[in-house]
Amino acid sequence: MYKIEITTKHNKVGILRDAFFKEGITGMTIINVSGQGNQKGKVEIYRGSQITANLMPRIRVEIIAKAEDVERIKDIALKTLASGQVGDGKIVILPVADVIRIRTGQNGYEAI
Repeated sequence: MYKIEITTKHNKVGILRDAFFKEGITGMTIINVSGQGNQKGKVEIYRGSQITANLMPRIRVEIIAKAEDVERIKDIALKTLASGQVGDGKIVILPVADVIRIRTGQNGYEAI
């Protein structure tokens, strides 16, 4: 099993979720996050003062998937999110040792 973390702009999460649903991928966790990368924040004017917002608001979509589904999920995310602009986001793929459903004690992929 693998955990796929996709971090992107807020305005992209709806089309990403729809693309996953269309392909039968329905189990995911969506989290509000903040971070700093190549964009290095943005300059805003607040009450006449210039302020640099260092942390950019983003959305993280997390999916636990079987090994054979990882490439398909990655390809859907890349096709849906890539605009070629700074700030499109990141995809991180991590191995998962186990998942346990607290209510039943099931573990492994059956717990998802």
